[in-house]
Amino acid sequence: MLDRLRGLTERAYRRHLRREIEDVPAHVAIIQDGNRRYARERGDDAPDGHRAGAATTERVLDWCADLGVAELTLYAFSTENFERPDEELEPLFDLLEDKLRDFADADRVHEQGVRVRAIGDIDRLPGRVRDAVDYAERRTADNDRFTLNVALAYGGRTELLDAATAIARDVDDGRLDPDDVDVQTVEDRLYDRPVRDVDLIVRTGGDERTSNFLPWHANGNEAAVYFCAPYWPEFSEVEFLRSIRTYQSREESWRRARAERAAALVRAVAEVEIAEANAVAGRLRDRLPLDADAFAAALPGDDEDAVENGSTPEAVAENDLRTPSAERDTEPESA
Repeated sequence: MLDRLRGLTERAYRRHLRREIEDVPAHVAIIQDGNRRYARERGDDAPDGHRAGAATTERVLDWCADLGVAELTLYAFSTENFERPDEELEPLFDLLEDKLRDFADADRVHEQGVRVRAIGDIDRLPGRVRDAVDYAERRTADNDRFTLNVALAYGGRTELLDAATAIARDVDDGRLDPDDVDVQTVEDRLYDRPVRDVDLIVRTGGDERTSNFLPWHANGNEAAVYFCAPYWPEFSEVEFLRSIRTYQSREESWRRARAERAAALVRAVAEVEIAEANAVAGRLRDRLPLDADAFAAALPGDDEDAVENGSTPEAVAENDLRTPSAERDTEPESA
């Protein structure tokens, strides 16, 4: 009875979250943390946790398809992971090989138009994993509705260092002018990079850090970040929707900030223009031997009405000088 009630509550909350979401990120990147801790707490071995995490990965792909996310990057294996013991690495490599091949052959992958790409120092991986990467990329190469990047043997600082080294080598060899180095120059020397900059990073497992993950494409784009406590095998659709809501709140905050900055700029420009107009009017009044009627007659428009209504430039200038800036700022603002 309690489980049934819990399930009903979760479904109701999930529907509520879906109704709240209007702005969906184009590119989500996930750090899948907690597989080993999940296994240990259940008395299992690390490979059991990785297998449970692989099932979560398949569910996340469906959630992305439902919401309209265009690109997903999964941090599957970092450069630091090579330091783990062989008894853990070998089963993990076996799992990566099997899942890449199974995924490439799955009907729903091709029905959803998923293209698989690997990013990272792939040459460091065992031959059987490299072959599985090639197979998955070939089998899904013609799909174009959704991009799945699998980060394998990936390290963000290593990626940037390799790019900087390549640029320095090209400059030293005379193939590149230092003055021509720009953003595109760096991007051309990164790993097979994501199609888009990252909009949202999600990390499971309770740690609040991005762990050297996509620094150029995420930190450079000031991506929103969502940290959550569940281990990756326990990551639920509710948590995923919460992460999307975090991104949406961030975007709304940015839009408000941009609108406020634009309004402040308009006010500043308007105040400068008013001050300049007042100064010009003052100089004209001091230097030209004209009375108000003559001044008005020299300007286009209905001169008599302007003089009667006190709307000559001289009168306007005097009114502006008498009008406190706080009152002028009550006019409607426009971004």
